[in-house]
Amino acid sequence: MAGEEAMIVAGVGCRRGTSADEIERVVRLALGMHELPAERLQAIATESEKATEPSFPEAARRLSVPLVACTVTDLDRVAGQVLTPSKFVLEAKGLPSIAEASAIVVAGRNARLLGARVATERATCAIATGEGR
Repeated sequence: MAGEEAMIVAGVGCRRGTSADEIERVVRLALGMHELPAERLQAIATESEKATEPSFPEAARRLSVPLVACTVTDLDRVAGQVLTPSKFVLEAKGLPSIAEASAIVVAGRNARLLGARVATERATCAIATGEGR
């Protein structure tokens, strides 16, 4: 990957029925915390069941990036790499994280979180960088 910029992925988790406005807001908040312009973002990732909610494709469209759905198996595979496990997600999905894990999965080879997830009232977002899948 010499000379290429790393892939930047926003992993997002949220409560059912969260608006596209809130998803977009939490992604922009997370990018801002790492001083990354929205133009650097290359994908939004979430758990496959969440990706079916209408707010996710809408938020991805507003941010001009693809929405990538991750299977529970994919998320479980990277569970040991999350920084801030969620008791709520563990009870609901049997996984320690949606936001952090989905960012890691989609960032691909040599993926690493830039920091712990950030949260709004109904959504969380973590930013990961990597070489892509």
